[in-house]
Amino acid sequence: MEKLLLNNSAPQPKWLTILRVILGLIILWKGFVFFKDTVAVETLLKTGGVEILSNNSQVLAFVITYFNLLGGFFITVGLFTRWMCIIQIIVITGAILFVNSKLGVSFSNSELMLSIIVLGLSILFSIKGGGTLSADEYFRSYSKAGVEPGHTEKFFE
Repeated sequence: MEKLLLNNSAPQPKWLTILRVILGLIILWKGFVFFKDTVAVETLLKTGGVEILSNNSQVLAFVITYFNLLGGFFITVGLFTRWMCIIQIIVITGAILFVNSKLGVSFSNSELMLSIIVLGLSILFSIKGGGTLSADEYFRSYSKAGVEPGHTEKFFE
């Protein structure tokens, strides 16, 4: 059962790969925004209303920024996709609960809507994985190329 969950034998549709790349680029973009203005991230953490977040706002701003940068890059190329999506689920859930929910739920709150969409896509790709057009699949097939038949041909079709 575990082998079936980790190794999807059915290839993913191409549109799902495009969604994965878009998700990675959105997370990477947010990482660049956070990197550019870390003071704003610290301020959001301080005004979140949770004391443990307020006291450690500098460290958390650093961690969130670099998780977004690395996670966005890795999700875009499809490397460690499931693990990076799980990390992003934690970060985005915190953003929704402690930051975006303070601004109110409305259609004018685009940050909340974007966070919910990114959370949904992160959950999807933490279950589905990177797909056939990913670094994960390339390295998996490359490591089995000389041992099991059929792993090298799919990259040269």
